[in-house]
Amino acid sequence: MSLDENFKKAAEEVKQLSAPASDTDLLVLYSLYKQATVGDCNTSRPNMLDLKGKAKWDAWNGKKGMSQDAAKEQYIQKVEELISIIGKK
Repeated sequence: MSLDENFKKAAEEVKQLSAPASDTDLLVLYSLYKQATVGDCNTSRPNMLDLKGKAKWDAWNGKKGMSQDAAKEQYIQKVEELISIIGKK
């Protein structure tokens, strides 16, 4: 399968985890997904009262400069790691 096909498969498989991933893992997945699909962060940082939005923005902005293919590869690896730890439904 191609990188794009594996990425799409991983994006579907992550929804089938038998238990919720940790907040840290979810931020990693979010940032890698956004970097893979959009590229570098292109929005302004949310205001100080939006704690969840700031955490997501900071995680995505932390991937700045990473290629979309590298982000896809890391996303796939992270999903595989979570499946091996948590398992699938």
